[in-house]
Amino acid sequence: MGSKNGKLLLREEDVAALSKSSGLDEAQVKESFAKFIAEHPDGKMKPKDFHEMMSKVLPKKDATKMEKHVFRMYDSDNDGFIDFTEFMQVFHIMSDGTAEEVLTKMFRMFDVNNDGTISKKEMNKLIKDMYGLLKTEDPNIADKNLIAKTAFAEMDKDGNGKITEAEFIGACLGQKDISKMLALKIVDFFVDDD
Repeated sequence: MGSKNGKLLLREEDVAALSKSSGLDEAQVKESFAKFIAEHPDGKMKPKDFHEMMSKVLPKKDATKMEKHVFRMYDSDNDGFIDFTEFMQVFHIMSDGTAEEVLTKMFRMFDVNNDGTISKKEMNKLIKDMYGLLKTEDPNIADKNLIAKTAFAEMDKDGNGKITEAEFIGACLGQKDISKMLALKIVDFFVDDD
């Protein structure tokens, strides 16, 4: 992205790249950019803006505890904002990406401190924050500590106390019970029930 006279604009090479990566045609990319800039004139979606968007998009879901995790998934450069490119990349992956691409983005939700691994503490935090959504759908679901402990054991294939992205993806794709359930619940979070 560039700017002209202080106004953000999308360069042709950006339009072409986003069109290729998002599955949208160039006119749709330009239209999406115009809407994004109309909402966020500085080109940056702040956490407060993200909260408002999540409330509109998912009005029936108790998303407040999950917002910071979802925000982290979008904010790939960890600058505290979501720019248009980050927004479009995640949008595309969550709607049309391969299972591996979706799980790679989901991994960022679990990796709270962005160190490239998931610790037991991070797993416990995410399960605690997700538990309200899980309990709503299945009132008889196991205790959150048991879910976190089981998921961690399924994913930590080498038993070193840290889950790598490859281990996370492998456990989810390998149909491990709790790992698969968590991944599906996160996908359900993005899909409207209506």
